[in-house]
Amino acid sequence: MSIDQHILPGPVPVLNLPPCHTEEEYEMVYHKPSTMVDTTMHYCPGCAHSLVHKLIMEVVEELGIQETTIGVAPVGCSVFAYDYMDIDMQEAAHGRACAVATGIKRLMPDKYVFTYQGDGDLAAIGIAETLHAINRGENICIVFMNNAVYGMTSGQMAPTTLPGMHTTTSPDGRDVSYYGAPIKVAELMANLPGAFYVTRQAVNSPNAVRRTKKALLNAFKYQPLHKGTCLVEIIGNCPSNWKMTPVEASKFIDEEMVKTFPLGDIKIPAAQDIKIVEPAKQES
Repeated sequence: MSIDQHILPGPVPVLNLPPCHTEEEYEMVYHKPSTMVDTTMHYCPGCAHSLVHKLIMEVVEELGIQETTIGVAPVGCSVFAYDYMDIDMQEAAHGRACAVATGIKRLMPDKYVFTYQGDGDLAAIGIAETLHAINRGENICIVFMNNAVYGMTSGQMAPTTLPGMHTTTSPDGRDVSYYGAPIKVAELMANLPGAFYVTRQAVNSPNAVRRTKKALLNAFKYQPLHKGTCLVEIIGNCPSNWKMTPVEASKFIDEEMVKTFPLGDIKIPAAQDIKIVEPAKQES
């Protein structure tokens, strides 16, 4: 018996397919943002960082502000953001991203300045810098990735770790009576007078991704108004440290994470304060 006979015991069907379309007949529905570096990402399969990188760079591309945007990368999984975002980037010491962004924005007030920080960086060692920057109303955007663990260093308990959640440093689960409750960063920072726009979103489903991109777009559009700090907290998947498949991690967000960290806008600008200043498109 031939190989063909073994694999396909019956006659090979003849498919009457329509002729191939010419290139002009296709409609472009998606393209990789030109604001991203053409390189392979190192993040774990199912990790949310790569997706959020893309969303930020889509916003930068759509607003035409590539030449006037400066990002600040701290320490943690997000430390390599500058390898993928084709914009000016600055590295900050662990937890000091908001302090560095403050200096950049005050020296160059016409630039779009944002930080990209994880929960270990922002909510632990950097919470003082974050709180005081927002309290002062620094005119920056803070993108806060919350995956409830220290991702880069093997998944230790973070300030955002859920009650009862198992990590490498809380193998029996987070005991709130001993370790305290997880810090709800968005709600905490929204109470500060310098906070202009605060929201919490996720990226574990197509609808969630669309809402997150809209939130990021708002945060960047609000910056020319000079009204205060915008904080976009994003609940992200961490399958490797959660010991889950990417699909299980996405379900875990919907079934567990949102119980502690509910999604949605927490502080939105007053109507009279959001006359959007559209950024000038850069010359091609």
